[in-house]
Amino acid sequence: MSTSRVRAKGQITLPRDIREAAHIEEGDPIGFELTPEGILLRPQKIIDSTQAWFWEKAWQEGEREASRDIREGRGTTYDSSEEFLKALDE
Repeated sequence: MSTSRVRAKGQITLPRDIREAAHIEEGDPIGFELTPEGILLRPQKIIDSTQAWFWEKAWQEGEREASRDIREGRGTTYDSSEEFLKALDE
């Protein structure tokens, strides 16, 4: 179990392993709920956690690169999946 201390103004620091496992980053809103077992903290991500990968820095850089390639004509369009798979085999 990870622990932290309450500081001035009721502030706590979430341990790094918890932040990383929950994909919590600076500025993310956190919801608090009292339960019979204690205090439950829930990240209040605006983006569904199953889609968070799309908004990571590296993925967004790749998206920008792909958009530039398309805009500048660096790409090939295929009319069918068969045509695409044939090109892969070649």
